[in-house]
Amino acid sequence: MKVLYAHPTGETGQRGCVAFIDIQMNADIRMYGLRLVRQPDGRFTIYAPQFGRRQAATFSKPLAERLTELAVEALEAANER
Repeated sequence: MKVLYAHPTGETGQRGCVAFIDIQMNADIRMYGLRLVRQPDGRFTIYAPQFGRRQAATFSKPLAERLTELAVEALEAANER
């Protein structure tokens, strides 16, 4: 897995979407527009894009944790530029 692109949103509040993330899951699957959200307690959570009121995908807890970790690292790197 690797992050293809991390686009910070500029959101600075306690809760909100702080970045949009594109991730290559493997050689066959890429996911675009994942939302990295800061929770009220300061932790981050990643969410798949939505189409209307429906989610495009869901992730197991271990996969969501790994995707979140990769996304936070990519966001930190993007903010350093």
